[in-house]
Amino acid sequence: MAKLEDCRHMGSAAADLAASPGSERSADSGLFAPVASLLGDCGMIGASAALHALGELVVKLADSDATVLVTGESGTGKELVAHALHDRSRRASGRFVALNCAALPEALLESELFGHVKGAFTSASESRVGLFAAAAGGTLFLDEIAEVSPPLQAKLLRVLQERKVRPIGAADEIAVDVRLVAATNRDLAADVEAGRFRRDLYYRVDVVRIAVPPLRERGEDVLLLAEHFLAAHAARLGRRVPTLDADAAAVLLRHKWPGNVRELQNCVEHAVAVSTGDRIGVDDLPAHLRAASGPPPPEPAADDLAGAEAHDETLQRLSDVERQYIGHVLGVLGNNKTRAAAILGIDRRTLHRKLARSRRAARTPGNDPEAR
Repeated sequence: MAKLEDCRHMGSAAADLAASPGSERSADSGLFAPVASLLGDCGMIGASAALHALGELVVKLADSDATVLVTGESGTGKELVAHALHDRSRRASGRFVALNCAALPEALLESELFGHVKGAFTSASESRVGLFAAAAGGTLFLDEIAEVSPPLQAKLLRVLQERKVRPIGAADEIAVDVRLVAATNRDLAADVEAGRFRRDLYYRVDVVRIAVPPLRERGEDVLLLAEHFLAAHAARLGRRVPTLDADAAAVLLRHKWPGNVRELQNCVEHAVAVSTGDRIGVDDLPAHLRAASGPPPPEPAADDLAGAEAHDETLQRLSDVERQYIGHVLGVLGNNKTRAAAILGIDRRTLHRKLARSRRAARTPGNDPEAR
């Protein structure tokens, strides 16, 4: 749970920053507006359209008691979505109880879910309340629900139908008032067709579905998340918060992130641990990211360059590439020039000079002093 609480704290900090009237990155900039109003306080950091759509769906479903199935790849933040549903619901004053169904063997999982009475089995030296009863009035989150065994699936189905549980060894059932949110990174419909998951339970669980987008579909959210993880890991080490240089940021944006947010957090923690200064460069990133970024292309021969220039209209002057990249960074950061300068590795005054020169060049084509 420590990892979850760290993420929730960072989300709250993002919301506070967005609401701060003295901050350049204020709510008016639009950068943190979707985060602060929808998912930021639950740790889902970002400003992408995909994350905003997710937040809108969470808000719509929060006050319903309908069972929700949260789907998505490993590391996308499915538990954070479940927390968001709970925190915005009328059950927010109740408990949020989470259980990873893949972490326990069948016998122990049954006892954990439904409870048991003293003497129900050899090691049952005292009675124990199950999680369905413990979450009464709140939300029960069952992660990796596809890993529940078929016999236990039948018992889980009965609980969802009758809203009652019978602890192991007990004669009487106990009524439960709980909202169920389940999650999986597998295709449950395919598991149903293959006979691995009960069809009737599938329809009880998949009442409303929330699909969490993978990080590769969230665009520049990667840099926003990286900034928050940099701050968190630097704080744990008692260090000044380092900044990403432009090359490292470009590597992060190009990577496909098969491990999603969890992989990004791991990579940032690695970079903070091995870096020695206040800037994170490509050399500070994990080996698999450096390898994926590839070596720089070889210097072309003068004759090859002349021939390419004559036939390739996509070749650009260095000043044009720089101007476009500065514009891209400013767009990602909501025109926050202080943060943009830090990521670009220049001071703010230099950034202002480059922007002014770009404006002059735009007004007078062919008059870029750096191009001469």
